[in-house]
Amino acid sequence: MANEKSLTKEQAKEKKANELRSKKAALAKKPKKSIVKYFKDLRSEFKKVVWPSKKTVFNNTVVVLITLIVSGVFVWGIDTLFATLLRLALGLSVSA
Repeated sequence: MANEKSLTKEQAKEKKANELRSKKAALAKKPKKSIVKYFKDLRSEFKKVVWPSKKTVFNNTVVVLITLIVSGVFVWGIDTLFATLLRLALGLSVSA
């Protein structure tokens, strides 16, 4: 009876090992097809993209640059304010 159980376990292990080997073999064959399929899919997706016009890109770039400049000036102002307050709190000269 114990021999039957161990034999069944061994058979189950061997069956799993065989399935694993077959999956690995199938995966080893797939990459060539999947790479070609990937690039075909990529090409079809690029055809679906609606690219912006030059005017839209220019306008968006201007908005981003203005936002960066305004944000930079704001951060510089806050930094200067806190540095001045820190100098005053520590009793250092403000002219530095």
